[in-house]
Amino acid sequence: MAPRAAEIIDNGGVSEASRGPGDIPIRAVTRGAKLAALPLGMAGRATLGIGKRIGGKPAEKVTAEIQQRTAEQIFKTLGELKGGAMKFGQALSVFEAALPEPVIAPYRATLVKLQEAAPPLPARVVHDVLRTNLGPDWQDLFTEFDAKAVAAASVGQVHRATWSDGRDVAVKIQYPGAGEALLGDLNQISRLARLFGSMVPGLDIKALMVELKERVAEELDYALEADSQRAFAAAFADDPDFCVPQVVHQAGNVLVTEWIDGTPLSKVIAEGDQETRNRAGVLYHRFHLASPTRAGKLHADPHPGNFRMLPDGRLGVLDFGAVNHLPEGVPPVIGVLLQQALRGEAKAVVDGLRAEGFLKPSIDLDPDRALAYLLPFLEPVTVPEFQFSRAWLRAQGQRIGDPRSPNYSTGLQFNLPPRYLLLHRVWLGSIGVLCQLEAAGPWREELAAWLPGADGLTDIPYRTPEEIVGE
Repeated sequence: MAPRAAEIIDNGGVSEASRGPGDIPIRAVTRGAKLAALPLGMAGRATLGIGKRIGGKPAEKVTAEIQQRTAEQIFKTLGELKGGAMKFGQALSVFEAALPEPVIAPYRATLVKLQEAAPPLPARVVHDVLRTNLGPDWQDLFTEFDAKAVAAASVGQVHRATWSDGRDVAVKIQYPGAGEALLGDLNQISRLARLFGSMVPGLDIKALMVELKERVAEELDYALEADSQRAFAAAFADDPDFCVPQVVHQAGNVLVTEWIDGTPLSKVIAEGDQETRNRAGVLYHRFHLASPTRAGKLHADPHPGNFRMLPDGRLGVLDFGAVNHLPEGVPPVIGVLLQQALRGEAKAVVDGLRAEGFLKPSIDLDPDRALAYLLPFLEPVTVPEFQFSRAWLRAQGQRIGDPRSPNYSTGLQFNLPPRYLLLHRVWLGSIGVLCQLEAAGPWREELAAWLPGADGLTDIPYRTPEEIVGE
């Protein structure tokens, strides 16, 4: 009897059937148990830490040890489980730059690992998937096929191969049972939202979970992903700044696209010089700004594992499973509101936000107070060139996340309309990546060139947020 799909995923490709007749398949239970054990592990380490402090060990050292072990347990578990757990870990990794400096080191390494890889499936399972989806003669489609995965993530893994016409291709296969794993993990993590929410101050984990669950069906549909990738490839064909691989073939849970070589953005973050990080940051930002207008879609999975800096200086973009469909582009009102804010037109900004649903009718918010809250977020476009940094992002989080600050109560009065949820997450995640890159660039010029409704930005004098509010 063939091993069940859920068993294959949860054992990294080793089925319960191979463990011997005395074992009982309990993989679904084990998945839940691994996730449920996370808060218990944290509580146990905290108790052990108290004991160490009583024994005379410095509190700072004990705290650092607890944080490191907690990070290792959380993201090791997420990585091993693949499915929704892995997807959640990758989404969380985008916000790594917002973590407070005392805890950032132990978390950073484990977070970044989730951007690039997860434990792959064995060759026999890969061949089964290819046979099921491409037919018994699937090998005739390739002149070469490497059974060892070059990348493995939440929904599927990628193999390098040579197509029958000689092209180098990337073959993406979906994990058997990925749908069940995704939904099961995301439901379980939703129940642990408070635990994970404490890791990234100011991030609404519950909203993130809602959005992730809404994208599950789309990411599992490789035909839909192929259509999205074709649309992006057509929109950016022969572009001097971007490279979107062409779709070569798609059938069932297998997607074949052209292969591209390049340096992963995560490696640019870790090792790139300032010039390379600046170039990567500007192109990364530009791609997200330009896509809705050029392709009618927004790449909605902004973590660095989906981007490559190519040898010719272009930005390569991968994985179009998560896409926000914006056939009319980004609403121009966003660019209009941005210009009004930079001009200090507080009442117009509040009226516009209310009209778009960011402020409910029952909320009476002082316009000057609202503008003072919003303008520091716009600091990158109040100067000719701005350098993003982890310190800047942490400062923003602390500014709005401290319950003792008036900004905290102001922030609670804003609402996020459902139609802006994914757009907001992508832009927020993109800022997190720019801060990881510590990229410098002319961000106002980029917005003026690509954001609908923002073409008049370059005519507005440069002023600091303090100067705008002080008028």
